[in-house]
Amino acid sequence: MTRAVDHFADRLRAAPQSRLQRGAAAEALGLARELARRTQVLEEPGTELREMPDAGMFAAADQITVAVHDLALVLTDESQVEEALELVAQAQKRAGV
Repeated sequence: MTRAVDHFADRLRAAPQSRLQRGAAAEALGLARELARRTQVLEEPGTELREMPDAGMFAAADQITVAVHDLALVLTDESQVEEALELVAQAQKRAGV
């Protein structure tokens, strides 16, 4: 799972600014927020969810990298990993990178 996100992050880092502005960065931020939300639900069930801030389009690659590594530490079964992998694949496809 982390390999898939690392690949996506590398593609974002190599993407031209125009592609990031056309939605690739926003797609990555959405993915990072969803991965962070899943981590919070597993680590701190029942607590108020916090939203990952928008740190700008050039930080989106780093945000998905941090979020997936955090999530990887708390996943407990293969179905959760498969679900997260599908989220990553869909986000990368929508981002067009």
